[in-house]
Amino acid sequence: MPGLARTDDRLYAEAMQNFNQVIDTSGLFVLIFLGALAVTVAVAVIEYRRGRRTVALWAGVAAVLYVVALLVTFSVNIPLNNELAAIGDPAKARDLSVVDKFKGVWETTNIMRTLLCTAALGCLAYGLRVQGRGWAGVPD
Repeated sequence: MPGLARTDDRLYAEAMQNFNQVIDTSGLFVLIFLGALAVTVAVAVIEYRRGRRTVALWAGVAAVLYVVALLVTFSVNIPLNNELAAIGDPAKARDLSVVDKFKGVWETTNIMRTLLCTAALGCLAYGLRVQGRGWAGVPD
């Protein structure tokens, strides 16, 4: 993103519009994007029902972190994507002021989402580690 931000506003807008259009039309992306939450919640529920409360806790924390990332995505990033799409063809757009707002806010929240998802992945990894100890006969 920092490299893209160095380009002029028209090129930046065009690149982000293209990126968002590809993501918006990718069924695989949507499946993975939402499937990650579904699988994480399922793991938390299954592990809880099996009595592995520690593993369930870490999966639950991961799910909560991912939900927060999704809330940021749906409340901030997607509306910004829509505003950027609304300018139409950047080469013909007269007002590119939305690009400056987009750059600052979108990039900041994207970093936030990345950190939240990384923390969720860390929780899942730790849950796997705890689960592995259980398989080895070590109490969780």
